[in-house]
Amino acid sequence: MTDRRGYFTADQVRAAEAELFTRVPAGMPMRRAAHGLATVVAGELRARTGGIAGRAVGLLVGSGDNGGDALWAGSFLRRRGVAVVAVLLNPERAHRDGLAALRRAGGRVVDAEAAEAVARLDETDLVLDGIVGISGRGPLRPRAAEIVGALGVPIVAVDLPSGVDPDTGAVDGPAVRAEVTVTFGAYKPVHALAVPRCGRIVLVPIGVTLPEPDLVQWEPAAIGAGWPVPGAADDKYSQGVVGVCAGSAKYPGAGVLCAGAAVAATSGLVRYVGDDAEVLARFPEMIASRQISETGRVQAWVFGPGAGTDSAARDRLAEVLASDLPVLVDADGLTILADEPELVRGRTAPTVLTPHAGEFARLTGASPGADRVAAVRRLAEDWHVTVLLKGRATIIAAPGSPTAVNEAGGSWAATAGAGDVLSGILGALLAAGRSPQWAAAAAARVHALAANLAAYDDQPAAAPVSAWPLLEHIRPAVRVVREMGGQR
Repeated sequence: MTDRRGYFTADQVRAAEAELFTRVPAGMPMRRAAHGLATVVAGELRARTGGIAGRAVGLLVGSGDNGGDALWAGSFLRRRGVAVVAVLLNPERAHRDGLAALRRAGGRVVDAEAAEAVARLDETDLVLDGIVGISGRGPLRPRAAEIVGALGVPIVAVDLPSGVDPDTGAVDGPAVRAEVTVTFGAYKPVHALAVPRCGRIVLVPIGVTLPEPDLVQWEPAAIGAGWPVPGAADDKYSQGVVGVCAGSAKYPGAGVLCAGAAVAATSGLVRYVGDDAEVLARFPEMIASRQISETGRVQAWVFGPGAGTDSAARDRLAEVLASDLPVLVDADGLTILADEPELVRGRTAPTVLTPHAGEFARLTGASPGADRVAAVRRLAEDWHVTVLLKGRATIIAAPGSPTAVNEAGGSWAATAGAGDVLSGILGALLAAGRSPQWAAAAAARVHALAANLAAYDDQPAAAPVSAWPLLEHIRPAVRVVREMGGQR
């Protein structure tokens, strides 16, 4: 198993498919894809209804190869005793061989303009979205949008949900929301950036040869294998000492959450700089000082959550950034940098910025927009820093490296103070000597897992969480990823 999952753009996938077509007989890749799709659909039918034979599947078919995949899959399902009806959105441009195969197998065909089209699909157990594939851009066209909007049965998307951009995951109008997405040959960015639209995602190999990916997601087991664990010769200093400058009289909770997360993420020692007595009351193992210059040896700095934006805070940030240590800047620190980017531009030591969308706009003068990956890459390259843009799909870019994404699996961490917790985790990993991008990806993964553990803790169903339960679930989340990575 590789340590990272790659995501490939539509252009990269088309190029890989073109090379595959030179090596295999015509039509074989589509039939491979369709056979895999039919297998997944059969499994869904069995799980949802208890059987396959005698069940019914609808096909919503556009023009081109995506519709061909759906039609061929329908023909395979028909041979297994499934009733299949195909609704053609553009009958003149339907995939000829796929349509012929479905008709030979006994499938029924209906024109999308027919009054009965929606009723026929609603009589089925599942509908396959074969409207458009990776070549599609923009929202669903009116008739397709009308039919999709009227459906009352689960949808299985063919390659990706139609109406969702394959490279950015953006939606700017009517689009499919699938229960399951079956993709072929390679994962596309949409499968990391728009998971709520995709549902469960299944990859069907078809034999393509892929380049090195530009977008990756670290596997949890790889994060667990790389998580810092003390050895027999380690002490509190060798495990990583992180300095935390966070919290204030106005925002005392920020210091507690940020510094507490650094402790929970197994930092060897946390040195706290600030006036917040609540931090020491909660975590007496920390060593506190009032000035940066009075702080003992640290191996990385975290600056910003609740730290203020006045001249004193600005001077503290400048002092931290003048060091040759890794520095993470978040929250109020980002507001200061938006006014004085020269504080960080040109810095040679590792620097990590962790904005949410609003802070990103303050730093750059524009929102991340539909293409969040490209926007984060530009900021990272322009400022020569590592950038973590928060979101359900968190984007992490560093100059000269593939961009990383962390799909959280939910939005339970969308709560006040959660970003302060993330900063503390990430700072601990920087102090332990991990590379900025790996540390950011690992922190985002554990942060998301802690949020999910907190949401389901002693609950019959998931419930919203606040930052303190999130903090309390960091250690269990670390334990989970360590066990996945073979560490005890």
